[in-house]
Amino acid sequence: MVWGWVTDFFTYETTKSVVVKSWSVGIINRIVQVLIIAYFVGWVFIHEKAYQVSDTGIESSVRTKVKGFGYHLDRLMDVADYVSPQQGADVFCIMTKLIITENQFQGKCGENGKRYSCVTDDNCEKHISSILTNGKITGVCLHDGVKPKGQCEVEGWCPVENDSINTEPMADVENFTIFIKNSIRFPLFNITRGNFPSNMTSDDIKRCRYHPENNPFCPIFAVGDILKYIGQNVTILAKQGGEVGINIEWKCNLDWNIEYCVPKYSFTRLDAPFAKNDVSEGFNFRFAKYFKTENGTEYRTLHKAFAIRFDVMVTGKAGKFDTVPTLINLVAAFTSIGLGTVLCDLILLNFLKGADQYKAKKFEEVSEAQIEAEIEAEMEASLAPSPSSPMSIKEGMKRSCDSGAHSLATADQPV
Repeated sequence: MVWGWVTDFFTYETTKSVVVKSWSVGIINRIVQVLIIAYFVGWVFIHEKAYQVSDTGIESSVRTKVKGFGYHLDRLMDVADYVSPQQGADVFCIMTKLIITENQFQGKCGENGKRYSCVTDDNCEKHISSILTNGKITGVCLHDGVKPKGQCEVEGWCPVENDSINTEPMADVENFTIFIKNSIRFPLFNITRGNFPSNMTSDDIKRCRYHPENNPFCPIFAVGDILKYIGQNVTILAKQGGEVGINIEWKCNLDWNIEYCVPKYSFTRLDAPFAKNDVSEGFNFRFAKYFKTENGTEYRTLHKAFAIRFDVMVTGKAGKFDTVPTLINLVAAFTSIGLGTVLCDLILLNFLKGADQYKAKKFEEVSEAQIEAEIEAEMEASLAPSPSSPMSIKEGMKRSCDSGAHSLATADQPV
């Protein structure tokens, strides 16, 4: 029994091949195979570079610097006036319009807006828990004695801000420049790169301006050019504010010289879904500058700033040839070629004329009755003496156990 298991284990089985000489099926089979091969060669290996091992865990550092001068509210503004924050990080804002409320002291005063107009204190008590005011509503209605209606009283910084003032934005913002210094590292390959070309000098940086075709590696960008690339109106964006993304993409094929590992810049309007939304239009924020009087009383100047926020985002992928992914994808390619056979079998078995004959050639159906009949026939054959059995051999004849050949005795041989 054990020897039977061993002999059964060391056997080889192969499928039965049926050759079908049909032009239509043959053409379909070859077309499918060509398409599969073209997909793996063109898309998987050439475009996706599946023969490489990839590293997408890019490590990046970004530093920025803005330069330019502009006039706003009858004064000349430099970088320290309109850039926030000042650290030169990958996210920064260029303020384009300011609403300034000067000399605010802690105290009580009337709120702005028709929503907070009142006749009696009852009109103000319903706003006590509101967080949309410039201070905490006290529930008191303030009258000046002249107008029939007054304003609800708030406790906070007075006088309160009036952000309905219409001021013109800083028109010179389109001439400002943004300098971006980016260094990256692919830890899997221990490759480091910077966004400056190795042959670029300090004089080149001072004179260059980024252009996607004429100067694609210059790290200095004009604000007006960036807004033009994303199809935005400088005047409208400066008035309302907005968010702009600067993407630095590193796609490096390390099978080539490392000098070909260079950045590619692209730009987008990040707040595009809210550009025409009245609920949250544009981008703005508030900040204050604090002072003290001679007697030590604190006061401040409040700024409501409308700004263009820039987000510098770095993405990257590096790849290098490796044996393991190459073999895996080659095996997948050869295996996928068999899909042509599956498709052709479906057509032959279901749609073409003579499908029944093809099924009879491809599949052999065996019933239980046939199996029992074959077993009985084998048993009868085993009981019947065979010519090579010992019973059928004459006495005096010799039999070779190795080859099954017979030899005759001398008495039986002819004289």
